[in-house]
Amino acid sequence: MNDRTTPYRLLSWIIPGALIMTWWMVSRCGWLPAYLLPHPEDIAKSGYAYVFGHAEGGPYSGRFVTDVIASLARVALGFSMAAGVGVPLGILSGRLMWMDKLLSVSVNGVRAVPGICWLPLSLIWFGIGMKTTVFLIFLAAFFPIYLNAAAGARAVPAILLQAGAMMGVGRIRGVFAILIPGAMSHLMAGLRLGLGISWAYLVLGELTGVPSGLGAVIMDARMSGHIDVIIVGIVMIALFGQLSDYLLRCLLRCLFKSARRTP
Repeated sequence: MNDRTTPYRLLSWIIPGALIMTWWMVSRCGWLPAYLLPHPEDIAKSGYAYVFGHAEGGPYSGRFVTDVIASLARVALGFSMAAGVGVPLGILSGRLMWMDKLLSVSVNGVRAVPGICWLPLSLIWFGIGMKTTVFLIFLAAFFPIYLNAAAGARAVPAILLQAGAMMGVGRIRGVFAILIPGAMSHLMAGLRLGLGISWAYLVLGELTGVPSGLGAVIMDARMSGHIDVIIVGIVMIALFGQLSDYLLRCLLRCLFKSARRTP
């Protein structure tokens, strides 16, 4: 690790550490009842049982693997669909005026509708389960991906593409050699925003009564009054959201040299 970057890496842990210490003090002094905010040690015990426990240990013991696999599959599928549709359409919309005019009214109109409004309709269309959650994730993640891809493609100077054409770079090659690298900062921002929103709408989809998933655990724990398990579920979503964001950045940097220059 570079000595110069060490202090900056430590900065990111100041706020979480301060919040945990404040939480510990509040619980230790009894300023809030345990049924509103359990002690961090109780949360740690519940988290350990949830991750490493056996099914006989309690209603949520040992459910971790099943829930995480279910949630990761829903996020991966919904986000992949949103990226697969949003990036190409955004790039086309950013470079072709007729495509922008064709899509702008429809995209902006649907984007103005809150995502939760689609929940009743998606339940009617797809029922409770994977399809509804994937549809909600796709719908929510599509818009930031599309809009950022369009903004990035629009920001690439046309003279760069013209210079590439003069040097014999074809249109398809120009997209990957000039257009995408030039728009990479916007593309990364849109993909990261879309991935973060995917985790939010994962919870919305899983609150509808699916049998497994991190959101389903939170909903079940609320119904049964297990505040500790609710917090464990929230922490797990935060951790996997952070991990997925890191893996997305690593994947983009492996695939595109231009992404390595983007912080």
